[in-house]
Amino acid sequence: MDLSVISLIALMAVVVAGSFLPVNVGVLAIAAAFLVGIPLAGLKLPAIVAGFPAGLFLTLVGVTLLFSQARVNGTLDRISALAVGHARGRAGVIPIIFFFLALVFSSIGPGNIAATALLAPVAMAAAGRAGIPAFLMALMVCCGANAGALSPFAPTGIIANGLMAKIGIENAQWSNYLGLLVSQSFVGFGGYFLLGGARLLRGGRGTIAIEDLGPAAAPLDWRQKLTLLVIGTLIVAVLVFKLDITVGAFVGAAVISLARAADEKRALKDMPWGVTIMVCGVTVLIGVADKTGGMELLTSMLSSFSTQQSITAVIALVTGVISVYSSSSGVVLPAFLPTIPGLIEKLGGGDALAIASSINVGAHLVDVSPLSTLGALCISNAAPDVDRKRLFNQMLVWGLAMCVVGAAVCYVFFGLL
Repeated sequence: MDLSVISLIALMAVVVAGSFLPVNVGVLAIAAAFLVGIPLAGLKLPAIVAGFPAGLFLTLVGVTLLFSQARVNGTLDRISALAVGHARGRAGVIPIIFFFLALVFSSIGPGNIAATALLAPVAMAAAGRAGIPAFLMALMVCCGANAGALSPFAPTGIIANGLMAKIGIENAQWSNYLGLLVSQSFVGFGGYFLLGGARLLRGGRGTIAIEDLGPAAAPLDWRQKLTLLVIGTLIVAVLVFKLDITVGAFVGAAVISLARAADEKRALKDMPWGVTIMVCGVTVLIGVADKTGGMELLTSMLSSFSTQQSITAVIALVTGVISVYSSSSGVVLPAFLPTIPGLIEKLGGGDALAIASSINVGAHLVDVSPLSTLGALCISNAAPDVDRKRLFNQMLVWGLAMCVVGAAVCYVFFGLL
């Protein structure tokens, strides 16, 4: 069998296995890279290891450590409690507040998974006590978190921007962020108002008080004030003074650790190491697939049923379907963003940024799916009286529907227009 076919089969097998088995895709990918690269392709170990994205790894570790510290010292919890207090008991407003909380938390650094993990327990419990349908709350939390996923400060944004820079798409950080923010906000609020949110807003006050949502909204203590100061300084330094975010994140984390403003051991333990290993591992395997012709074969397959006009819809549909069952940041983006130059060459032209935007949007619109991390977090934290099977089915139907919606949106905005 041709080596390019073997390497592509190995990549697809890793994606499928990671979607349905309780194993980390990154570990499987590194093992597959060694098995394909050394005995079959004759590559030396240093050539395979060179594909490990060391810069991306350091950036992810620095950013996630800083915001893990902010979580374990209660800073993000306290901000959540203060914000939800503005609902003043109005049930229909509460999901909207959680949407914007998830958007802000995801955008400023923790990312979509961490923001959902932080907010889902409070949000889903609040939905149960205020009589808000669990599906509507899950929809708003997941869409809000994903709306901020491609922020230049968030892990997924860092991953996407790094992969795009490798293929020559530079300075697209803010267009990536705004494209996903607008699309997620549109489908999130559209679904909320069409599926019952408007009725909730007309219904007036619910039966929930700020005290029911967790810690009382007491003043911030010195540790939380210092954490907010560090995060604010980092954002200003990156935006205004163009400081490298990796440098700023590690310096900020060091300041918090030295000041004993957070439990460093707990923060390190609570970091999303699985996602970091997943992204880096898949990148190593893709490097081997690229050396052996597997990525060229994948681009040939995609281009065979696409045109310059339809590629944005096709790529959004394909990435959406795969993302329903697997990780957007850990699997879909590392697998498909590197194919863009080859696709454009085989199609005889195309807009690289438009195709990249279609991959980013298509992969993330489906993440309300209960088979994704975000959806699963909401289901696992649903109130005790919620019919979880019904909630699972509602979220799965929404996720699958977003495959088609994403393809249509990307065809119109990134293709026709």
